[in-house]
Amino acid sequence: MKTQPSDSDRLQQRNRELSILNAFAKELNAQVDLNRALQTALAQVADLLDLQTGWVWLLHQESGEPYLAASQNLPPALAENPWRMAGDCYCLDTFRAGDLSGAANVNVVTCSRLKNLVDGANGLRYHASIPLYAHSRQLGVLNVASTDWRELSPDDLRLLYTVGDLLSIAVERARLFQQSADLGALEERNRLARELHDTLAQSLAAIALQLESADALLETGAPSDRISAAVQRAMELTRASLEEARRSVLDLRAAPLEGRSLPEALATLVEAVD
Repeated sequence: MKTQPSDSDRLQQRNRELSILNAFAKELNAQVDLNRALQTALAQVADLLDLQTGWVWLLHQESGEPYLAASQNLPPALAENPWRMAGDCYCLDTFRAGDLSGAANVNVVTCSRLKNLVDGANGLRYHASIPLYAHSRQLGVLNVASTDWRELSPDDLRLLYTVGDLLSIAVERARLFQQSADLGALEERNRLARELHDTLAQSLAAIALQLESADALLETGAPSDRISAAVQRAMELTRASLEEARRSVLDLRAAPLEGRSLPEALATLVEAVD
């Protein structure tokens, strides 16, 4: 007859779980970069839960297609053959169909990428699949495994479910942080573009004034040195304007301007601002 855990045992188990979750949350909270957050999560799972192998699938935000976002300690059969990690598999199909269920919404499944491999699998056949959600929106799947696979207890599964919740929050936060950074960069580029537009407008007006002066001097038969001075001044203003434009375009560092010549970049910026 199986003995029931004592109150002291249950308390120790809860303290262990809380310690693990606290350490996990603390490490994730220090990361705002998505890749670092995912690698931190895998490292923490390995360290705290002794599940040394793990990988994270995320669904692309636009296409909804899954991609391998992070991995740790993959067996050689997968690490040395990236094509084996491409495409759909049982756990992804199950997740996308909304069928991941069981204890704490975590499934322990036979890995369809490993089950028929003889060499290079390091004894891995099973993994736990933890679904990642932002509210009701699917984010991806965290898979964790160990070469000396053991049956996960309900407490372990519940703990992994909470780990999945924390990782989901970290993924969403990292994405929002990146979106905020992108928005800030876009606003800065727009500000620089407006400044460039204003600078060019002032420079072109000054150049036009010098050329008009030269034209007027020509009509009045003014000495050539005066005409030459006006033209020279216009040329100096043109060179200065081009140099200022080059600096401003370099500051923009915007992808739409990369690989374009200076005239093409200027035309694009002026058109965008107008």
